Amino acid sequence: MTKQRTVRLILPQWQGGANPDYLFGAQLLAAVLPPDTAAETIHVPVAETSEHNTAADGVDGKPVLLKQMAETRSILAVKHPDRVITAGGDCSISEAPFDYLSGKYGEHFGVIWLDVHPDIADPSTSHHLHEMVVADLLGKGEPDFSRAVKNPLLPRQIMYAGLDHAALRPMDQSVDTLGIRYATPEDIASDSQSVLDWLAAEKIDHVAVHFDLDALTPADFRSILPAQPNTDVNDFGAAVGQLALRQVVRLMRDVSAHTDVVGFSIAEHMPWDAINLRNALSEISIFK
Repeated sequence: MTKQRTVRLILPQWQGGANPDYLFGAQLLAAVLPPDTAAETIHVPVAETSEHNTAADGVDGKPVLLKQMAETRSILAVKHPDRVITAGGDCSISEAPFDYLSGKYGEHFGVIWLDVHPDIADPSTSHHLHEMVVADLLGKGEPDFSRAVKNPLLPRQIMYAGLDHAALRPMDQSVDTLGIRYATPEDIASDSQSVLDWLAAEKIDHVAVHFDLDALTPADFRSILPAQPNTDVNDFGAAVGQLALRQVVRLMRDVSAHTDVVGFSIAEHMPWDAINLRNALSEISIFK
């Protein structure tokens, strides 16, 4: 039996969310990942400074994002791995790896989008790519990014897990108009059956998981945007995650028992203590 090849992409892409702190979050996440000497780790180069976040066609950072995604695709085309782990970065990090995996595994490939938000907007409703990435993967998002997706998914190949459906905004309505399956935090709080039912119904043999850490509740996990110190989570301007980390682990164990997990992206790591400590130290003369 041929050993499966795993590539780990460290992709600190931040322009899709227009938040440079995601770059530092991805760098720290690279150190947090469990060690695996068999996997090849590749650091994808990204522009680090804000002058590279020029908007085009109403999308923040569009030119540099297209360039970085092309670089990610080139790496995957050369390495041709069986499995891809991606540490980011904003939610747009999953676009190129999931497109690659869709091409490799075909119609029985599926995506679990583990997120409190659906990321299915388009330029008419958003100017941040991290809110459009699922639409791009379906070929229905920003035109240039959608055209860059060579192996678009069908709505039946995607399932949301942890989605706060009751909090969908106008930009999110394609979840319902396209009939994409979803499980709310309540649906998967104690068991994974709704996700397993989707896997069986759609005959998903290989799956990639996008894990936006914002799917977690700030009461359980603090390194996420809504958990900013000295702020009230009730003042956060979007839906806030409700899952505990142990529930995500249980979900992944159940999914792994029923299908082959070939992709896993971790997005929107916001390690507030490390960020604030770094910023504080930068104001002290000995560090300048």
